[in-house]
Amino acid sequence: MARGKIQIKKIENLTNRQVTYSKRRNGLFKKANELTVLCDATVSIIMLSSNLKLHEFLSPGSNLTTKDVYDRYQKALGVDIWVTHEKKMQDDLQKLNELNRRLQTDIRQRMGDCLEDLSFDELCRLGQEMQEAVALIRERKVPISFS
Repeated sequence: MARGKIQIKKIENLTNRQVTYSKRRNGLFKKANELTVLCDATVSIIMLSSNLKLHEFLSPGSNLTTKDVYDRYQKALGVDIWVTHEKKMQDDLQKLNELNRRLQTDIRQRMGDCLEDLSFDELCRLGQEMQEAVALIRERKVPISFS
C-alpha cells in the first residue's frame, strides 16, 4: 500500500505537530545511525524543538563529543567558528568592566573619596545631586513619621 504525499506546511494542531516532530526526529536519527554504520561516517545532529528542548545525535562508538565534531568541521573548512563569538564576549566583558569602574568611581565620589580628580563643574553637579537626594529622603521620611 503506497503512502499518500502530504503538503509540506506548518502543522497547526499542536498535538499533531509534536507527534510528527517526534516521529520524524526518530526517523532522522535512525537514518543518521545507518549512514554511520554503512559508510563509516561521523554524523552529528543537533535539533531544538519549538519549545527549545534539545535533541542530539552523535555517531555511536566514535567517542567524540559535539565540540569535537565542531572542531573537526572548522578544521576541514579552515575557519575558526568560535573566534567571532569569543571576540563579542571579550567586547561585552570590556564594556561591563568599564561600566563597573565608572559606577565604583561614582560611589566613591558620593562617599567623599576621589574628589580631587573632579573639575569645578563636576563638583557643583555632584553637590546638586546630593542636595536633591537629601530632599527626596526628607520627602519620604515625613509621611513615614506621621504613620
